[in-house]
Amino acid sequence: MERKTKVAAGEGEQDILISREFDLPLELLFKAYVEPRIVEQWMGTKVLKLENKKHGSWQFETSDAKGNVVFQANGVIHEFSPNRKITRTFEMENSPFPVQLEFLEFEALSANTSKLSMHIIYRSAAYRDQMLKLPFAQGLNMAHNRLQETLSKLTLS
Repeated sequence: MERKTKVAAGEGEQDILISREFDLPLELLFKAYVEPRIVEQWMGTKVLKLENKKHGSWQFETSDAKGNVVFQANGVIHEFSPNRKITRTFEMENSPFPVQLEFLEFEALSANTSKLSMHIIYRSAAYRDQMLKLPFAQGLNMAHNRLQETLSKLTLS
């Protein structure tokens, strides 16, 4: 099955370019990244904090069935432009990866379709390459598929 989320990584570079087109209006795609209730649904994580503003911060946490925390991530929002752009840091706690910088850009393609472009910059090409050895692209594609499914249900109801 073809991955709809495209991931491009140049040899020796320290960044990744990601793009995905969605069958969703721009405003709904943007909501998927800024409304805690929706983020929790498609990401399968708990939103502890999500301050959608310049100098705001965010914090997510995922637990297993027994209540043990298995994933924690946090960051700072550096730029927030509704329906256009979010620039933020991303840090996974208890992981060997340092903070990364993420540029998310949202674009309307038509009244009912939109595009997300992400530019992620890592501290080094080595850290970026470590990330790519994980099932990163597959996991991102699965998450974006859930985003599409979750928000399609919201548009139908």
